[in-house]
Amino acid sequence: MDADSSIRAAVVAHWRASEAGEIEAEHAIYAADAILDYPQSGERYRGRAAIVAQRGGHPADRHFTVRRISGSGDLWVSEVVITYDGVPTHSVSVMEFASGHVVHETQYFADPFEAPAWRAALAEPMPDGAPGDGRPSPAPPA
Repeated sequence: MDADSSIRAAVVAHWRASEAGEIEAEHAIYAADAILDYPQSGERYRGRAAIVAQRGGHPADRHFTVRRISGSGDLWVSEVVITYDGVPTHSVSVMEFASGHVVHETQYFADPFEAPAWRAALAEPMPDGAPGDGRPSPAPPA
């Protein structure tokens, strides 16, 4: 298996473990000294232990629907809908790898919104169900 295939498999396994609530498997992707940034709240979590503690203490019922995983080399991006207590939030995760592990992840979050009426004639519905619209979405790419 080439390096890109190995990293893609690790990213897919990470999101599947996240959905299954398998804390150890979810965080196996991170280097011991990884950094996780949330730019919108200004938070930085330094080290796998801090990342695990932050996520493990989350009070919401969370679910993860992967829309797309893209990348090559040391930079990979996942588009994910994270549902917190039944409310979808769109997320983009940018993972930087070194030696097969995430050394830096930046995660951006955005809530869904209704499109303005003036754009209706210009747009069409997203195929395969738009994130958060209740329709099924595709399985993560293998």
